[in-house]
This record gives sequence, structure tokens and C-alpha cells, in this order.
Amino acid sequence: MMKDDTGVALARPVALGDLVPRPTTPVEKAAIIVRLLLSEGASLPLSALPEGHQARLAEQMARMGLVDRATMAAVVEEFLAALDAAGLSFPEGLDGALSLIDGHISANVASRLRRMADSTARADPWERIGALSAEELLPLLAEEAAETAAVALSTLPVGRAAEVLALMPGDRARRVALAMARTGGIAPDTLRRIGRSLVAQLEARPERAFAAGPVDRMGAILNVSPSATREEVLAGLEEEDRGFAEQVRKAIFTFAHIPARVAPRDLPRVLRAVEPGVLVTALVAAQADEALAGVVEAIFAALSPRMVQQFRDEMEGRAVPPAKDADAAFAAVVSAVRQLEAAGEIAMKREE
Repeated sequence: MMKDDTGVALARPVALGDLVPRPTTPVEKAAIIVRLLLSEGASLPLSALPEGHQARLAEQMARMGLVDRATMAAVVEEFLAALDAAGLSFPEGLDGALSLIDGHISANVASRLRRMADSTARADPWERIGALSAEELLPLLAEEAAETAAVALSTLPVGRAAEVLALMPGDRARRVALAMARTGGIAPDTLRRIGRSLVAQLEARPERAFAAGPVDRMGAILNVSPSATREEVLAGLEEEDRGFAEQVRKAIFTFAHIPARVAPRDLPRVLRAVEPGVLVTALVAAQADEALAGVVEAIFAALSPRMVQQFRDEMEGRAVPPAKDADAAFAAVVSAVRQLEAAGEIAMKREE
């Protein structure tokens, strides 16, 4: 078997007539670049291209024959020059643009653009479904057949699929797992139809005025409420709706929850985000409260001895602050934790 000048094996002897003219179309030049990179062992994510582009590239490569070294060098030089001149790249299609700016535009505009993107032939419905959280996917798949749920889980990253499966009731999870064995022969067109059906269900849901659910909204309000008000409201909720009250309690994060919900390694970062005087007020108030004294010790255990001694020196001789000032100081520490979590700088432990 013969090889060309680049060391690439040739399927048959090369005749002079096999040489192709200097390429002039973008797809011809792309075929040369792809062939060169593959011959060098590069791993190219060609499957990420639209299917039409993949087909055109393969068809063009089948017609290329032999390209002389001068032509290859000219195409590579042009390709490198284009890379150097490139400033910004934009996603192709409305669905790609939406994925770029989603979260920065209003919910109504985003919903309308999603419907427009989903109506195009090139839109991949599974990209939209794959962007959902496990909590959003669970109700979407709850009423579907086990086979449909198994297909949906198969398209998700393994970690996300495991989260969804863990949230399902035991009997439902077993049925979906068994149905996975029946999805081996599913055709691409069928997969796409299932995805479009699920996306249609998403679009059929009424728009929500609030991004967060009632439990999270109530929990966020009670987080920064005075402790007396918080307990009074929770007691009233338990009398009227015990289930809702229990969910709100789990959504609440207060100063007392710091040892259980914030990792020791993250505590120094939290303390740096709080104004020093406010932080000392919170520590003095907590140390004077038998129910919160353990929080102070947990915080000190995560600090260096020098920092602990510095805090103790500042706390010494300080009078216990009034309940109003104590609550404000506790709320400031809690707010710092929430802000760092929202920024992705710390990860709070989930309460079971």
C-alpha cells in the first residue's frame, strides 16, 4: 500500500490525473483541514456540527482524491490567517443564540424565542431538555411511560440521570430501569419525536410570575425575619398546613444552621464577607445564647488560633446586644452565606 508525502496511507496507486485543482470552495478547504488534523491524530468533535454539515463534509472528502503539498500548505496558511483575524464567534441558529443570552432577557421573551427555535428543523429538542435541572425533569417525566422516561434519562449526562432516578419513587425507578433494556433499537427519528413531544409539554405550561416556588420565597423571607416573628409564623403554618410548614422549615437557613450547612473550609471566606463590627456583635450575641453557643465554637474550630484569639479579644468586655441588634447581625452573616452560594464561591450542604 502506498503512502503520500504526509505519510497517509493511500487506498490505491496515485495517478497524475488524481490530483485535484486548487480548492476554491469552503467545503473543499474544510475537507483538507479535517483530513490533515485526523492524520495527525487529532480528536475532532464533528458530531457537534449540524447533520447537514456533517453529510456535506463526508461527501466532499469522498470526492477529493489527492491534494498536492503546495495546495495543502496554501489552505493551511489561509486557515491560520482566518483564525488570527477572528475576533468573536456567534452560535449558529436561534437556539444557539438563546442558549447564549438566556438568563439575561425576560422570561416572556425567552419563552417566545424557545418556541421559535423549537419550530425550526435544525433545533435539537434534547439540548433544551438536557439543560433542565433534576427537579424540573422529574415532573416532566412523571406521567410519561417508563420507556419514554428511560429514553430521556439515556440522553442526559450520567450524573444528571442519576439525580432524576434518585428522586423517583422506588417502584417508578425500578420500572424505568427495566424499560432501559427496551430502548436499544430506537431510531434517531423516534428519538427526535420523543424529544419534541417533551419540549411541547414544557411550552404548554403556563408562565410563572415568580422564578422561585412558594416554599423558597417564604423561606427567604423568614431567613431575615426576627427569630420571634419566624417562630410565630411557622407555628401558624403548622396549624393550617403542616406539610407546607415542614417544607418551609427545610428551606430556612439561619445562623443556627451554619455548622450543619456550611463546610468548615468555607467559613473563613464567609467571615471576610461580613463587616467586622457586625460579625463581633453576632458572635457575642450567639455566645450568650445557650442554643447558639455551639455555632461560635464551630466557627472558631475552622479558624487559625491567631484569628480565634483576635476575635476573643474583641468580644471580651462587650455587652450582650439587644435582641434587635443581634437579629440584624445574624441576618448579615446569613446574607453573606447566601450571596457567596449564589455566586458559586461556596457550596452549602443540602438538608435531608
